[in-house]
Amino acid sequence: MSRCLIVANQTLTTDALRRAVQDRITAGPHEFHVVAPATPERDEVDGPSAYADLGPSAADRAYALARQRLDRALDQLRALGAEVDGEVGDADALVAVRATLGHFPADEIIVSTLPRGLSAWLRRDLPARLRKSCDIPVTHLAADADAGARA
Repeated sequence: MSRCLIVANQTLTTDALRRAVQDRITAGPHEFHVVAPATPERDEVDGPSAYADLGPSAADRAYALARQRLDRALDQLRALGAEVDGEVGDADALVAVRATLGHFPADEIIVSTLPRGLSAWLRRDLPARLRKSCDIPVTHLAADADAGARA
């Protein structure tokens, strides 16, 4: 069984990611694990989160929003027939991936980002940095330009 680590936050519920998971399921047995880094508000394409007026710290709000997105994505991926689990990870996506690989050894990493120009992960060259540091094949998916509004 192939093991695929998915790294996403604002693009967790995009069509591109669902198609990629479906393609892998069709190709053969896969186990998926999703890590949703707790994206800081400054990197959110839609601005401050819905939790901003609730009073918790910025880190707590980022975690809560990532958890909400992750739970919704896990439900959607399971509805496709995926064997999938997930977790909220460190705000630094590279740190989150390295920590997750410690307990989920993957054969492939899928990095799902917002489009170039909107993606803080692409500005930090996350896909290339993962390729260099993890020695695992990395597939990069860029969401449509309106993905942030849907996520």
